[in-house]
Amino acid sequence: MKLDVNVLPDDPEQLKKMLLELQLLVAQKECELAEKDAIYQELLERYNIKLANEYGKKSEKMPGADDVFNEAEVTLDEQDELLLASLSTEEKTEQKVKPKRKPLPPELPRKDVIIDIEDTDKTCDCCRNSLHKMGESSSETLEFVPAHIKVIKTIRPKYTCRHCENNGIENHIKMAPMPATPIPKSIATASLLSQIITCKYQFGLPLYRQETMLSDIGIELSRQTMSSWILRCATLLEPLYMRLKAILLAEPAIHADETPLKVIKAEKATSYMWVYCCGADALGSNTNIVLFDYHNSRKAQCAIDFLDGYQGYMHVDGYKAYESTQATLVACLAHIRRKFIDVKKLQGKKKTGKVDIVLNLIGKLYGIEKRIKGKSVEEKLAIRQSQAKPIVTTLYNWLIEHKEKIPPKSKLGEAISYSLNQFEKFQRYLEDGRLSIDNNRAERAVKPFVIGRKAWLFSYTNTGANASAILYSLVETAKANNLLVHDYIATCLQQIAEKPNNIDALLPWNIKHS
Repeated sequence: MKLDVNVLPDDPEQLKKMLLELQLLVAQKECELAEKDAIYQELLERYNIKLANEYGKKSEKMPGADDVFNEAEVTLDEQDELLLASLSTEEKTEQKVKPKRKPLPPELPRKDVIIDIEDTDKTCDCCRNSLHKMGESSSETLEFVPAHIKVIKTIRPKYTCRHCENNGIENHIKMAPMPATPIPKSIATASLLSQIITCKYQFGLPLYRQETMLSDIGIELSRQTMSSWILRCATLLEPLYMRLKAILLAEPAIHADETPLKVIKAEKATSYMWVYCCGADALGSNTNIVLFDYHNSRKAQCAIDFLDGYQGYMHVDGYKAYESTQATLVACLAHIRRKFIDVKKLQGKKKTGKVDIVLNLIGKLYGIEKRIKGKSVEEKLAIRQSQAKPIVTTLYNWLIEHKEKIPPKSKLGEAISYSLNQFEKFQRYLEDGRLSIDNNRAERAVKPFVIGRKAWLFSYTNTGANASAILYSLVETAKANNLLVHDYIATCLQQIAEKPNNIDALLPWNIKHS
């Protein structure tokens, strides 16, 4: 808006009116520019986080990427500097351990190969006297013997009575009954079925690759046949799955998560594999169970149906569907930390900002958890109440204080909002020593499924997806209990075929100690 000084009115009231209109116009333009700048900053943040996630470090232990962008609001004020100074501690420099080759297992079969010098060389080069053996030098190497497959021919002699035959009396043929097999009248033994199952569900080998591998050793076995066998094995193992589910739902605390799955012949384009687990990654006295549950939906009803009225503690992420269950939810600190690590990636590598205060507080909480690992439930509760609770309170007060100071649409503002929404559920871990600080147990449990999905890509039908849920459950539960998966699956298949009502004997901890 251009003004000509020569044509301005002389009336002061009219000039005041024009000045107010001009001020209003300038304020409107500034508001529009501020909105555009906020949108620009938001898009720039998302772009830089995408860059950092794609090409930067993936570890959450060492946040920070290249100096791509530094938020204006991460500047520390005097109060934050004092808080950060009080949190800073001297980092312990751990000496790098030089890697050392472990000895090969003594139980492996060994073959001695002696490499000696020629007899003509067993004389002294100086005086020509005979040399004597003073010792020897030895080393061990590993040789791989390819797996072999064999045919088991079952012969059952038939017996009849000569006397009855000669006298024309009705004769009865006696013969031993056929041994129980997982799939009657099939060429597959429990060992072969277990091999197919472990190759697919433990090592992520799709059936078409297994078909090729078997063909290379002279066995023509179609993927359709193997798929049919897998479905029948899942049906056979379902009672064991249900028994494990009953034990899982009797635990005081469990973990839950979900991940997408593509099923070709399903009503919805995206299905979901839900995972529920208990115990810990480290083996101990805890009950370690991992169960998968397939649904062509991500609705809350899926969790409600599986949990069947479960009212214990359940560690979850921020997905609202879990709030419809009767479980007492415990939020995950790792998910909260992840939001702030995204902010840290936007900050310069050697720069310090408000996000460092949150990450330092969270780091201290994890440090406490590391120190109390292996202690009793009572000791964990006491230490959390005395050491962790004040830090949790400090973190909460900081989030509340900065909620109004930080723009809500910035990445730091989003992280603060997410944290406050989850905070009540998160701090419940202070109430009970049996609870975990995060939901990493479930995230690690679902990871093998996610890795396998990259290989076989999809399930064809809902029936196949349900079978995968059962078999993945038994494979991951066996791994969690430090069992050899192939041997465990083969034992379960054979024992259920022979004694279908003796399910408790096949629980991983009973197999392990039998």
